[in-house]
Amino acid sequence: MTRHVFAGWDGSIAGARALQERLAARVVLEDRVPAAPRTIAGFDVGFEDEGHTTRAAAVLLEGTSLQLIASTVQRVPTSMPYVPGLLSFRELPALVQALEFLPQVPDLVVVDGQGIAHPRRLGIAAHFGVVTGLPTLGVAKQVLCGRFEAPGPQPGEHTPLIHRGEQIGWALRSKLRCNPLIVSPGFGMTMDGALAWTRALLRGYRLPEPTRLADRLASRRGPMPDDTPQLPLA
Repeated sequence: MTRHVFAGWDGSIAGARALQERLAARVVLEDRVPAAPRTIAGFDVGFEDEGHTTRAAAVLLEGTSLQLIASTVQRVPTSMPYVPGLLSFRELPALVQALEFLPQVPDLVVVDGQGIAHPRRLGIAAHFGVVTGLPTLGVAKQVLCGRFEAPGPQPGEHTPLIHRGEQIGWALRSKLRCNPLIVSPGFGMTMDGALAWTRALLRGYRLPEPTRLADRLASRRGPMPDDTPQLPLA
């Protein structure tokens, strides 16, 4: 799994950054999302055993109603300590394994993390999209790089996130009295599309519905509904 996800990586931090530079050139910022996605997936990651085990959660939702179809949690040994800017090298193997255990390939993926709103334009959502080829957007709780003016207080208000003179995402107010989310395209997604899809997936909470449900599983803050098909836990 690691060889597939990180093909060409020598295991070093310098090598990881160099791989990010190469993969960033493969990011597609054109719209590849179907007009009416049949299924939408959300992904998030937590950790167990004092960080030695990576716990990846994935949920699959019906594209129109956002009703939960299935969920899975996959556990793999953590292969790398946390290094700022290299989150995907720590979490991506578990996320790809969780994708493989979903009953259908989603038409749209939402990852809790950065898309191109990253110093080398390859956050975990962008890396996930390059590896899988799926339309992917990143929705992060905090900014990694760049600056933005605070968006207005009303849900849906937004301002551009700028880094080195280039727009790399959006600061989106998703809920009253909550800090804005950082939204950016990951793969197969335009800048405007990333914002539009995130706003469309909000259901009154701070996080969009796909990553809100995945976050509950990844952080063990709540179970899925009793009638939701539970897929294997590795």
